Amino acid sequence: MSSLPLITGLFFEDFQVGQKGTSATRTVTEHDIVAFAGLSGDFNLIHVDAEFAKATPYGQRIAHGLLGLAIASGLAVQTGVLGANVMAFREVNEWKFIKPIFIGDTVHVEMEIAETKALRRLGGGLVTIAISLNNQANETTMKGLWTLLVKFRG
Repeated sequence: MSSLPLITGLFFEDFQVGQKGTSATRTVTEHDIVAFAGLSGDFNLIHVDAEFAKATPYGQRIAHGLLGLAIASGLAVQTGVLGANVMAFREVNEWKFIKPIFIGDTVHVEMEIAETKALRRLGGGLVTIAISLNNQANETTMKGLWTLLVKFRG
């Protein structure tokens, strides 16, 4: 039996400052929020109690900020740019939670390569990506910089 090909993503040498990309979309569901609450243990009422959330400034439940970050990570990987060549997710920098994500919002990631730095001793280099998670109105819900360690081609 043959195995499926490994999705490697880009090598360090393939990244150029200024490159941009956009992911597919994903709709955030009530199930996503409930499952994340169970996984993380964060049962803050703003996320899981519809009646409580009605009395908040948002008027409804909102997704956990860290759920949005996790969804952004998944959408970024699904572009095919990031894959098995990522040796480590090193840093999340300057991350800002700007707008809430509501049940039913459809989000996507916009990425731009901000910086690259070869680290020969590690067999790869650092790639810093400016990430923005936007909703269906193209409003930014969160943004910041991710720094990844990515393998060299050779």
